[in-house]
Amino acid sequence: MSQTVVPSDIEIAQQARMRPIVDVAADLGLSADDIDQYGRYKAKLPLELASRPPRGRLVLVTAISPTPAGEGKSTVSVGLTQALRRLGTDAILCMREPSLGPVFGMKGGAAGGGYAQVLPMDDINLHFTGDFHAIASAHALLSAMMDNHLYHGNALRLDTKRITWPRTIDMNDRALRSALIGVGVGNGIVREERWVIIPASEIMAILALASSASDLESRLGNIMVGAATDGSRTPVRARDLGATGAMSLLLKDALRPNLVQTLEGGPALVHAGPFGNIAHGCNSLVATRTALALGDVVVTEAGFGSDLGAEKFFDIKCRAGGLLPEAAVLVATIRSLKMQGGAVKSALDLEDVQALGRGLPHLAHHVANVRQFGVPVVIAINRRLSDSDTELQLVHDFAERAGVRVALCDVWARGGAGGETLAQEVLALLDGRTADFHPLYDSALPIREKIELIAKRVYGADGVDIVPAAQRSIDYLESIGLGQTPVCMAKTQYSLTDDPSRLGVPRGFRITVNEVYGSAGAGFVVAKAGDIMTMPGLSRSPAAERMTLRPDGTIEGLS
Repeated sequence: MSQTVVPSDIEIAQQARMRPIVDVAADLGLSADDIDQYGRYKAKLPLELASRPPRGRLVLVTAISPTPAGEGKSTVSVGLTQALRRLGTDAILCMREPSLGPVFGMKGGAAGGGYAQVLPMDDINLHFTGDFHAIASAHALLSAMMDNHLYHGNALRLDTKRITWPRTIDMNDRALRSALIGVGVGNGIVREERWVIIPASEIMAILALASSASDLESRLGNIMVGAATDGSRTPVRARDLGATGAMSLLLKDALRPNLVQTLEGGPALVHAGPFGNIAHGCNSLVATRTALALGDVVVTEAGFGSDLGAEKFFDIKCRAGGLLPEAAVLVATIRSLKMQGGAVKSALDLEDVQALGRGLPHLAHHVANVRQFGVPVVIAINRRLSDSDTELQLVHDFAERAGVRVALCDVWARGGAGGETLAQEVLALLDGRTADFHPLYDSALPIREKIELIAKRVYGADGVDIVPAAQRSIDYLESIGLGQTPVCMAKTQYSLTDDPSRLGVPRGFRITVNEVYGSAGAGFVVAKAGDIMTMPGLSRSPAAERMTLRPDGTIEGLS
């Protein structure tokens, strides 16, 4: 008996017949003269579209805490958008751009999967329209101008032992986490340096939150590279180094949203890619505003689980952009819920109602997280063939008791057709008009109070312990006017705690904040808990080892 061969993501993408991007733009009411084409299937949109009055309604796709079992949030986002369009809704997708580090590291790609992908998948995962390169260049320019200032006398009295501005590269390279630069005669000032991956660059966060070209330039000027050596510890900013104008030039096109298409030919805006733990993990504000101006329903996602991505989407992005989300989708799989309930990865394809039952409180926690922002939510079970009817019924019964909608989703295998039930549930939430969105906290609260509110109400912690060095940083940030900004919590994505090994819904724990620093350009304060790396390393067998370029110019191994 022959087995059905399931094509890989890249094979599905390569077999798809893409529409010319001018035709996709026409669906949005845009002519060929309104867009700047990057080949036949990609385009940049005018920035002015983001300033038009919104007509669309905003739907967030979030998830439970990620596990090695996989949840499929990006795939569901794409599939839901395809399904909405199949039902006659003028829906537009907004997603982040992938980073080369994870692409060549463990993930191998980040453009959805199966028959719910954004295209051209290989371009999006690689150089795309050059946005990441522009960010790297602007970041590198500021680094170079800062070290050049030190070399030529350091008129700003920048303390070389307290420089906070790193260098960046879009690759996982652990050897660059700590380095010594300027070694040798005539090579500048010898000092310690570190690199971060581009999604962790503050410029990435700035690009994702800037509302206009002028706002971008203002935010770039606010970047703090360090402090003066005098007793005042006056911040030294990018504008003090005269770098702002040139950085803006490098980013002028990168600020414009990218138009591509889903596998089924619908419009998708793929733009910006800040980390979901060290930054706010959402696509750009200008892309979301552009979509809201052009479509009836806008589907967007936020990185990792609701404790990270959704909280930051609501408290940082929506606050900054005046966005009003009206519905949310919470993605989970039976496999991941069983893992949250203590099942081992090797046994996840076996029916285990006990482990699933133990995992359901984790699902309930994430439902409550979304609801406390005043946003109605539907659970999307990203279905797999190994899911038993008994397990699926258990989740359905849980949802019914909790008064939350639930829908099976089969978009990986069936594309938009596999997401129509979910799309109908989302439309029902929108038709109900029950949303009453509000951020979790008043940004005018002291930094410590905001951290404690997030830890207690979003993670379920008993409280927060802030180490002395972090408390001194809080005092400093409040003294220079950064006390009234939102807080961007940086912690592990794998647990509601700051310990990645603690799954489920832990109780009786506290969050330890070991570092706090300001991202003045982005407009928030970062509070780090646990061991968070801004420069990942490659695995023992990275995805790059399985990639190749065929003689006909097509790609193999990108998934």
